[in-house]
Amino acid sequence: MSLSESQRKFYENTLAMTRQELTELDGSIEEELAKVKDRLAELQNAKKAARQMYDAACLRLGIPNDLESEDEDES
Repeated sequence: MSLSESQRKFYENTLAMTRQELTELDGSIEEELAKVKDRLAELQNAKKAARQMYDAACLRLGIPNDLESEDEDES
């Protein structure tokens, strides 16, 4: 079954519009991934800073650092 000229144009237009939409969605996905990566880096830095403070407090108080054993369990 062959397509009429108007059907052919309709599908060509649909193809072009869908391709553009896919390209835009890919761009949006990349933007969101970049935001997530930035936020994860912020959280990891905050965790590292808090951990350093915890380690130092344990050291100053002369008590065992209970988080060290948890780190070994995770490894």
